[in-house]
Amino acid sequence: MFELCLMCPEERVEAVSDALDALDALSVSVEDADAQTDAEQALFGEPGMPAPAGGWKRSRIKALYSTETLAREAAELLAPQDFFVGCDVLGVASVPDQDWVRLTQSQFAPVEITRTFWIVPTWHEPPVHAATLIRLDPGLAFGTGTHPTTRMCLRWIADHGATAGLGRVLDYGCGSGILAIGAAKFGASAVDAVDIDPAAVASTLLNAQANQVRLNAGLPEQASGIYQTVLANILASPLKVLAPLLTSKCVSGGALVLAGILERQTGELQDAYAPFCELAVADREDGWALMTAKL
Repeated sequence: MFELCLMCPEERVEAVSDALDALDALSVSVEDADAQTDAEQALFGEPGMPAPAGGWKRSRIKALYSTETLAREAAELLAPQDFFVGCDVLGVASVPDQDWVRLTQSQFAPVEITRTFWIVPTWHEPPVHAATLIRLDPGLAFGTGTHPTTRMCLRWIADHGATAGLGRVLDYGCGSGILAIGAAKFGASAVDAVDIDPAAVASTLLNAQANQVRLNAGLPEQASGIYQTVLANILASPLKVLAPLLTSKCVSGGALVLAGILERQTGELQDAYAPFCELAVADREDGWALMTAKL
């Protein structure tokens, strides 16, 4: 393998990356050329905050090619293009062969939810004390348990499944289906998982099959009747809009469980749900909050 390395200003990154794709690069990556210096620029945003910048002031673009000839031809074709003005070719270098699958897998370890409840990638052996497992591979789903909001929801499911019971469960905005699968494993009498994205529905069905649990998955309009437990791990803004719908799906005396909420947004959620129920913070982790209510 050979890597073509380029330096580009922010306004050229998208055009150059698209051109490299068109020139049959096996992969294209972009990184901050000023990383680990005083000029390093963070691009991460948070829900409800202004959108982050679209790119770094100076970006290093790396394109992978199967041969040195292809890499050098790509550089020669890019150089005279109008959109390449202000960019530089840093060089072409050989990349040592590696087992990329094994390298990627080595970056992901089992995720502890409780001492006996774990999310374990398929290539890992379960921890010896893991009594309950969800098998889910990072990169192949829309939620894999590594985010605090997912872990908090799963902890709530494990606790209430073992004590009060979950009854009939709705996972609204199911993504990978991880919460729905967790509910099924902790004794839910029935589970409906819904999402606006058909790809998420397909992912949920595949993950449920892989974990040997039964659930129903479909689009939001397929959630029928009322539920003893309603789960929604989305983001604060859609959760506020969905307040009438989500509370109407929950039986009197049932549990509403909401996540995807930053701690500073909890007051907004309490105000939005005040006409329907009294939301309270049930858990916190890394600046995120889990909010619950009894209907």
